[in-house]
Amino acid sequence: MNFTALKKGLDGDLHTGEAIRRIYATDASAYREVPVAVALPKNDDDLKKLIHFARENQTSLIPRTAGTSLAGQVVGGGIVVDVSKHFTKILEVSLEEEYVWVQPGIVRDELNRELSKHGYFFAPETSTANRAMIGGMIGNNSCGSNSVVYGSTREHLLEVKALLSDGSHAHFKETDNLSGSSEHETQVYKNISEILHDKEHVERIKKEFPKPNIPRRNTGYALDMLARMQPFNPDGKPFNFCSLIAGSEGTLAFVTAAKLKITKIPEGHKRLVCVHTKTIDDALKANLIALNYQPYACELMDHYILEATARNKEQAANRFFVEGEPKAILVIELIGDTEKEVDIRILNFLTELGKQRLGYAFPIIKGDNISKVWSLRKAGLGLLSNIPGDTKPAPVIEDTAVDVKDLPNYIGDFNKILHTHGLYSVHYAHAGSGELHLRPYLNLKTEEGIKLFRTVAEEIADLVKKYNGSLSGEHGDGRLRGEFIPRMIGDENYQLLKKVKKAWDPDNIFNPGKIVDTAPMDTSLRYEKNQDTPDFGTLLDFSKDEGIVRSAELCNGSGDCRKSELTGGTMCPSYQGTRDEKDTTRARANILREMLTQSKKTNPFTQPEIQEVMDLCLSCKGCKRECPSNVDMGKLKAEWQYQSMKEKGVSFRTKMIANYAKSMERFEIAPWAYNLTRNLSKPVLGFASKRSIPKMANQTLRSWFDTKFHSLHRESKKTVYFFFDEFTNYLDVEIGKKAIMLLDRMGYEVRAANHAISGRAYLSKGMLEEAKALAQENVNLFHSLLKKDICLVGIEPSAILTFRDEYPDLLRGKEKEKAEKVADKTFTIEEFLAKELDAGNLKSEDFPRKKQKVLVHGHCHQKALSSMTPTMKILKASEGFDVQMIPSGCCGMAGSFGYEKEHFDVSMKIGELVLFPRVRKADEDTIILASGTSCRHQIWDGTGKVARHIVEVL
Repeated sequence: MNFTALKKGLDGDLHTGEAIRRIYATDASAYREVPVAVALPKNDDDLKKLIHFARENQTSLIPRTAGTSLAGQVVGGGIVVDVSKHFTKILEVSLEEEYVWVQPGIVRDELNRELSKHGYFFAPETSTANRAMIGGMIGNNSCGSNSVVYGSTREHLLEVKALLSDGSHAHFKETDNLSGSSEHETQVYKNISEILHDKEHVERIKKEFPKPNIPRRNTGYALDMLARMQPFNPDGKPFNFCSLIAGSEGTLAFVTAAKLKITKIPEGHKRLVCVHTKTIDDALKANLIALNYQPYACELMDHYILEATARNKEQAANRFFVEGEPKAILVIELIGDTEKEVDIRILNFLTELGKQRLGYAFPIIKGDNISKVWSLRKAGLGLLSNIPGDTKPAPVIEDTAVDVKDLPNYIGDFNKILHTHGLYSVHYAHAGSGELHLRPYLNLKTEEGIKLFRTVAEEIADLVKKYNGSLSGEHGDGRLRGEFIPRMIGDENYQLLKKVKKAWDPDNIFNPGKIVDTAPMDTSLRYEKNQDTPDFGTLLDFSKDEGIVRSAELCNGSGDCRKSELTGGTMCPSYQGTRDEKDTTRARANILREMLTQSKKTNPFTQPEIQEVMDLCLSCKGCKRECPSNVDMGKLKAEWQYQSMKEKGVSFRTKMIANYAKSMERFEIAPWAYNLTRNLSKPVLGFASKRSIPKMANQTLRSWFDTKFHSLHRESKKTVYFFFDEFTNYLDVEIGKKAIMLLDRMGYEVRAANHAISGRAYLSKGMLEEAKALAQENVNLFHSLLKKDICLVGIEPSAILTFRDEYPDLLRGKEKEKAEKVADKTFTIEEFLAKELDAGNLKSEDFPRKKQKVLVHGHCHQKALSSMTPTMKILKASEGFDVQMIPSGCCGMAGSFGYEKEHFDVSMKIGELVLFPRVRKADEDTIILASGTSCRHQIWDGTGKVARHIVEVL
């Protein structure tokens, strides 16, 4: 195949390199197949060229948006066509006719952010709505927690513009004329007419397809839906191929634009009732009662999900409503025109539950806490991977749907089948619609696990057929369930599906092997049968995850790292800046897993494919907190750098950056010399010419403390050791002085220890042996000093939080235990002051009373390893500040990253997403607050405004 000519002919990008192909080899399913190429088209012309190329070269096109499919829909050996970067526009909005035209790569929540300005929204809501895209939602006929009211995407898809397999344009909408504008389009209308004008076909479809009253059904192509339309049913709705395209998984045509129905945002008073039950069965019985009270959502979480939330930093804070140890929680959302109305419905509902003796706790949630509960529920998919080892909840029969009245009996039978195999399952999600996501725990690296993968799929398929349900409720058939479609709808009906595919796509170029002619469901799996997991000796401690490879394997592909800056959070700043899959946490985890397990090299860490994908990782630590699977890419990157440099050696620039503190120490006696020559180092070190280099202070902070600081107090409330980090000590001396004087003024004895630097620069560059030596020195020192209630306080988050994050991972045995004890007594200054406020040792009158607006930007490590809550608590204690958090993620600087010339543009682009515009808009009197030295530097370079540390404000 002549990819060179194709690449020249595209306005977008075409990738044929190993790294990009490997990261597109998987989605959120159990499947893996390396594509021949990955295309990122820019326009319809690019898509036409790709279609013609595929036909001429007998290859295929696999449409892809966010890549979060659970049945292997976007995994294939052809050309993956990723429209998530360029096909992202809202084309037209009509409030009068209540519709919106969009391209397939627009994110559902970002669409709704725009629609909400007019009081509207696109109703179907997946749990992945903050990164799921409309094209994928159409392909899978997605729905979500509110489907009890709004149904699936199919009910909201009005018209579709698409390219057919010959490259011709087609526009599908309601019509009474079953003929097309092109020869090919006419053929697909002729095909469906021949099928559905045959009464035997229609009767067989009615008999064999899932019950029509099951709202979630995606089994095969939706011939049952088309059969209920005119002219095949005179009383039906006008014919519309959109109902077939929804759920067709990109196998029939390539969607280029979609017209969607939009709905007014419901008004009223909202409540959640969280019914805690002692069994799954009790929760499902409560579900049937709840449906009598017109809920907007009825969602279930079992104890496995709840246990997983406790292991995740982000979601642990959202467990505030959990009481005791329930086997399940059923979350019911009710909306009423008045508070009285909704409260009466809740009272009647709870009374009925009481009569049936269902549930033991019923917390009622309202206001801002509602979104926290739904966040906990939506995190379910990603959370399922955050358990150590190879046995994990497997996506095999996770999408079955039955009549909601049959759900308790169906789940009872389901669990009996699992018990015969010694298995147990996760139960969560859409109880109100008759669908639970059910995932048995399997080890898909073993022959026995793969055998059970098939056995469970076969037996549950038979059980679903017994209940006349749908094997796929919303996740689609893909590679996983396509094999079972004949047994679900009968072989004659399956042959009709094949005729449909043949009419639409005679050359089989659109996503082949999905829905029809699917390979066996236990082939092309992510892991090979009896696959060994390589065990590497690492300097950082990965024992909690059972090794570095399994640490990368925690990523299950749920794509939470594809959030944009509009969604909020830190993860993943490089993706937010570039919108390239390569720059996601998921891609980095995938490339590590791929190259560490598929390579035969003695040191696989040296492979250039890893370097290519890791390049823009800022080590922000956002994933450590926000990834529901607990992937810690900053840690993985540091170990990769270390292992790679063991063979390749350490570059000059890396040595210079990592040894920053040693360089500064040499200039202590002549800081003027450093300041005079600091800009001369830019070309030597490969730093960006536009990046400013901060000045060195005339006296170090430690020198000032030893020679000039005098306490105001003879008696103190408490003793603290101050950490003289290497950035504050040489660059931000005035801030350090203010911090020490603030602590002193508040009545604390400030002590200095002869400690080592934090080692942050070594850690950021993977020089882990040097960082370990510093960790050992600091841990041993402070373990001996931090007795009773004495603690360690620092003001630079990236330095002081190494005690909490990296130090325990650098050490082993008793040293590790010491590190953990020291970490428990180590605080950022914000944490320390907030803790003292809570303990009553500080009062609001201890803080200044200023009438001033404050905009706060949080440091990445502060948000990931600590919290911004202490900062807000302190500022509010001052009783004068008007405080607002800037909804920014990473500032983009990330230590040396923003200095390096090859990273400078991305660094500034990240800053421009949210942070810089908000700072520029601020009044001159507004205080810009940022505790990180890199953040303050980035704000200055990006906006020309001075940001201040909180101690300067206090």
